[in-house]
Amino acid sequence: MKLHKILMAASMLFATSAALATPATDELFARYKSEGATGFDAARGGQNWSKETRGEDGQMMSCTSCHGKDLSKEGRHHKTNKVIAPMAPSANKERYTDAKKIEKWFKRNCNDVLARECTAQEKGDFLKYLLSK
Repeated sequence: MKLHKILMAASMLFATSAALATPATDELFARYKSEGATGFDAARGGQNWSKETRGEDGQMMSCTSCHGKDLSKEGRHHKTNKVIAPMAPSANKERYTDAKKIEKWFKRNCNDVLARECTAQEKGDFLKYLLSK
């Protein structure tokens, strides 16, 4: 009986995560795998999302600097104060529906926060993390 409950909970979790994936994210996961990335991990993506590094302008920052800790809420750009729509697909159905747009923002944001482009592994991990929200 206990195993049955565990399996039910795991299948519900998988169904929820799978339901938030889009054709665009499926395309990107396949592309990242073709670039050598493997085993995308939401937990690792979450750790990297919150990790502070010295950004492009030399100040310490993380993804949460602009997007906040609660991804179901709006964020604000750290320099311009421009509103950023929620990152969580559960709060913003338009997120992660356009592969070109996702790649554009990875390029800009990774350079801002990490002072370099993200690797295919990092992008896949970030997407897994974001899709789980």
